[in-house]
Amino acid sequence: MWWWWAAVVVVGIVGGGEEEVKYDRRSLIINGQRKIIFSGSIHYPRSTPQMWPALIGKAQEGGLDVIQTYVFWNLHEPQPGEYDFSGRYDLVKFIKEVQEQGLYVCLRIGPFIESEWTYGGFPFWLHDVPDIVYRSDNEPFKFYMQNFTTKIVNLMKAEGLYASQGGPIILSQIENEYQNIEAAFGEKGPSYVHWAANMAVELQTGVPWVMCKQTDAPDPVINTCNGMRCGETFAGPNSPKKPSMWTENWTSFYQVYGGEPYIRSAEDIAFHVILFIAKNGSYINYYMYHGGTNFGRTASAYVITSYYDQAPLDEYGLTRQPKWGHLKELHAAIKLCSTPLLQGVQTNISIGQLQEAYVYQEATGGCVAFLVNNDGRNNASIQFRNVSYQLLPKSISILSDCENVIFNTAKVNTEYNERTTTRSQTFDDVNGWEEFKDSTPNFLDAPLKSDTLLEHMNTTKDKSDYLWCTFSFQPNSSCTEPVLHVESLGHVAHAFVNNIYAGAAHGSHDVKGFTLEIPIELIDGMNNISILSVMVGLPDSGAFLETRFAGLREVEIQCTEKDLYNFTNYTWGYQVGLLGEKLQIYKNQNLGNAEWSKFNLSSKQPLTWYKTVFDAPMGSDPIALDLSTMGKGEAWVNGQSIGRHWVSFQTSKGNSSQTLYHVPRSFLQTTGNLLVLLEEFQGDPLQISLNTISVTNLHQPISNYPIPQ
Repeated sequence: MWWWWAAVVVVGIVGGGEEEVKYDRRSLIINGQRKIIFSGSIHYPRSTPQMWPALIGKAQEGGLDVIQTYVFWNLHEPQPGEYDFSGRYDLVKFIKEVQEQGLYVCLRIGPFIESEWTYGGFPFWLHDVPDIVYRSDNEPFKFYMQNFTTKIVNLMKAEGLYASQGGPIILSQIENEYQNIEAAFGEKGPSYVHWAANMAVELQTGVPWVMCKQTDAPDPVINTCNGMRCGETFAGPNSPKKPSMWTENWTSFYQVYGGEPYIRSAEDIAFHVILFIAKNGSYINYYMYHGGTNFGRTASAYVITSYYDQAPLDEYGLTRQPKWGHLKELHAAIKLCSTPLLQGVQTNISIGQLQEAYVYQEATGGCVAFLVNNDGRNNASIQFRNVSYQLLPKSISILSDCENVIFNTAKVNTEYNERTTTRSQTFDDVNGWEEFKDSTPNFLDAPLKSDTLLEHMNTTKDKSDYLWCTFSFQPNSSCTEPVLHVESLGHVAHAFVNNIYAGAAHGSHDVKGFTLEIPIELIDGMNNISILSVMVGLPDSGAFLETRFAGLREVEIQCTEKDLYNFTNYTWGYQVGLLGEKLQIYKNQNLGNAEWSKFNLSSKQPLTWYKTVFDAPMGSDPIALDLSTMGKGEAWVNGQSIGRHWVSFQTSKGNSSQTLYHVPRSFLQTTGNLLVLLEEFQGDPLQISLNTISVTNLHQPISNYPIPQ
């Protein structure tokens, strides 16, 4: 009963002319014309409104047609019915900027997004809704999901942003990669898919809806592919009336603390884009086109603050060459031969053992061919239409007229560049720093008591990364060599015995639990044990997210192999967050809430706050703090968090996963900027620096092919 909708979707005005958006098996059809569409993901809260125009402009210059973004539920509805669309969260302003620069929008409402975003984008208050089961045919969840989805759709309609109203939004997405977990919900999985699709379509946005990684997406919702090699892995749309679309072509991969960056070459991206198009693909989105910054506490578990820095536009919005330029050349080449691609008849022929050709031939004579060499090691000499061609290893050549090569995926004609970091200011003046040592709560002072270990996330409600867990006890005289044994499903644990730091341990992204085992010193009489459980972002994916457990699981003090105290089921005291967080001492107006003292070089201690002031560097180059000598914590500039740092968590190669932390220029004033660092371990703020970031061109290859304009 929905096919009428798929046949003619919208009529509206975009850029002053009527626009009609519909689709058939070949492509989206806009204003009566089939389109090969290139899209790029730019997430508005991972940058700043001041950055948006340049980011979108570089996307447009790079040959993109569409900007794709998620909608971030936890940012927009931090409490039920309370909405925030200000500053970096101004979705409407972002979309209008896209429209201003002549591009379309794909709005991925979700509202589950994953995206390496804390809790997959869900606001944590959902956890406390009675009887809720996320992403299932569950009435409480469906109520809140529909409520937020409707809120966003109505906001877009109110601002005239759908193509049916003359706006730029030509696609929307409901749910996200649900098929990964669908089976876990039994019969409530497929029924939820149908409910979500029906709910979305009935909102009458006037534009098509998609579901990514969802082979059972009900008509008229289009099922799409995510991954690095959808030309090889995508089985295609689940209806002959739907086009073949790729909503996430991963330009690199997200990075976690303790992990090395993933470098995906421009050549590999180009190869798989062309292969997808050669096999009837017509919509390709780069995830990410600009990665950006996970400001504040928005990154999910163990994910670093810098997001997809290896994208065509790096974290700072600078072009990564040759990736950006090579893809620009690819886009221009495809646009040059889009008519036979979209109107011609496709044939696929073998031209060698590991070589093949995809040909699109129009009855009027127009023709385009893709010559594919799947051999990753060797050149291939092949014959195509009685002409000899040399194919580079693992490459695809585009023949715009089935004769002349205009682009080869392995032939990079774009100049290379490298990122340059220039030190602008050091912070090595001891007199420029002040410090505040956070307090260690005792059991008697803890505001919350329980007779068992509490789950971390449900206790903090995501108001802080930190949860103090304390207890007191008096050992017998035989406990002469005590060892504290802690098992945790959190991310970090710090132990204090009678207010003295005893040690710490942490887990990793790939190992879900860890053990802290350290010798401790006890006194005769009552001892106070305080364990600081730390999360570095909440999980972002998986079935039954609402039941996930984090935090301390077992706590013992071992006196001998046979003599131990088990405190797992014991009376505990809890405090959510650190004192400095409660006092908000990272804000100028709250500095007086804490007793700051002069920096003491010889007594660096865990859980210490440091503050100083600095002037903004001259010019307009992006700015970053080099925190190489810090350990772990968070940084604020003028009261705005630039994210978590965890420099001390090194990779297997002995590198820190991230040392440079982006400070947007819009966060700064000319002089007197407040920098506050929270340090969990014993980092050295005297050796950090403020830097400007730029790119330097390395060389200009000579192009063998004409670059289509």
